[in-house]
Amino acid sequence: MNNTQFSQEITIFQGREAPEKGTIVGYGAIIDKLKLPIPIPGTLALISTKNRQYQKNGWKVFTPRYQPEETLYKQLIFALKYEGINLLVFSKLFEKLTNAELIEMLSIEPTGQYSRKIWFLYEWITQSKLEIPDLALKNFIPLVDEKLQYAIDGTRSKRHRIKNNLPGTPNFCPLIFKTKKLENYIAENLSQKKNAFLSLIHKDVLQRASSFLLLKDSKASFTIEDENPGTNRALRWGKAIGQAGSKPLSKQELLRLQQIVIESTRFTTMGFRTEGGFVGEHDRISGDPIPDHISARYQDVETLLDGLIETNNLLRNSDFNAVLAAAIVAFGFVNIHPFSDGNGRIHRYLIHHILTEMQFAQQGLIFPISASILDHIADYQKVLEAYSHPILDFVDWEATPDNNIRVLNNTMDFYRYYDATVVAEFLFDCVDDTIKNVIPAEVNYLRKYDEFKSYVENTLEMPDKMIADLVRFLEQNNGLLSKRARNKEFKDLTDVEIAEVEIQFHTIMK
Repeated sequence: MNNTQFSQEITIFQGREAPEKGTIVGYGAIIDKLKLPIPIPGTLALISTKNRQYQKNGWKVFTPRYQPEETLYKQLIFALKYEGINLLVFSKLFEKLTNAELIEMLSIEPTGQYSRKIWFLYEWITQSKLEIPDLALKNFIPLVDEKLQYAIDGTRSKRHRIKNNLPGTPNFCPLIFKTKKLENYIAENLSQKKNAFLSLIHKDVLQRASSFLLLKDSKASFTIEDENPGTNRALRWGKAIGQAGSKPLSKQELLRLQQIVIESTRFTTMGFRTEGGFVGEHDRISGDPIPDHISARYQDVETLLDGLIETNNLLRNSDFNAVLAAAIVAFGFVNIHPFSDGNGRIHRYLIHHILTEMQFAQQGLIFPISASILDHIADYQKVLEAYSHPILDFVDWEATPDNNIRVLNNTMDFYRYYDATVVAEFLFDCVDDTIKNVIPAEVNYLRKYDEFKSYVENTLEMPDKMIADLVRFLEQNNGLLSKRARNKEFKDLTDVEIAEVEIQFHTIMK
């Protein structure tokens, strides 16, 4: 291991074109040289041959003075210092190293901050102890560099003299890198902007808007799954969404939610999966699975969910940003895919739950995130694929007789340790869109509706239900009453009255 030559000059690395010819270093070099069975990170480190330093298209380019020595230890130091913590790399690396090799490497700088970080990560990930005595008389150093990645305040490990500020637990800890977009969103304080906007709305309008948005969000969540539920089914799920944040997240609560989502259990096996799972198609001739996403092994589901719930509790009781927490937990859930059906809607419910639980959104006042996701469905698919597609090459599976999937290798790390930066940016985009567009559009519509309704009541003395039907017919026919509506539902209106109604509708509602 110590004799491994990590440096190699490249222009293309594992199918990705470098911005210039250079030497691959850090995590990319370690994964490549040690043949770790994991995808390469979204951002790679390169030593420039032109003495330049910049970032471009998923590459961090450094000048030659940053070139680390040709040892695993020095490559790891470079990675921790400039690329942040990659738990997936460390987990797979620790599977390759013997305890003796690891202790020998840590003895190079036994009290150095990076040795302490590697030592802590080994014992945290593997939940086993190396034969190294506890440190003493050293300052505590943070594990996660908060200039690179988001962290919590954390707890202190006296053994390693490390402050563990990882935003998760050993069984579930996706990490998010700090980006310009995320930092700008957090600086905007969207929750405060939302509250300021809502405070300007009359309570009656706000309550009605909330009811409409609840149904809108419920229907949107079904539509994302290519389902067209009846109004009763949508209302039933909407009622559950409206209660988000009122009950602690638990496995029992997830099972309860699945029962609400799945109306007919005739063709669905309820509860946590007891077989493989995937999202994708089947070959039309052979019936073989063609997966776009492979779910976590069913043997790992409950362990992963225990970790996810523990991480949710950890984040809930910290000052971690609510939208980032929702990205970690809700998208982590859908990646695991613990049920045979209902995962997508429960995943979006969890966004509501976490935003409410962490007081970003007000309980009972729906925050219609699914409506925004539906409006950006292509981007939603891309961020889901950004997670699922890279791991497909590292999941060994076979088709079962019923054309399902049986996973043959250990894949748990893919579902508990991954980079959640892309989904966090997407979710913030949707939250921003919801606050600036979706909610204001609904409130604005209700205000216009009330104005039009007041006109019709005052001029035609029409009952509320008939006014609602009138608006619906006008909306369906671009502001004009159809011949059928004129001759049936509104046959008592004169041509002059109809013409005036159409003019007022265009004036007020458009």
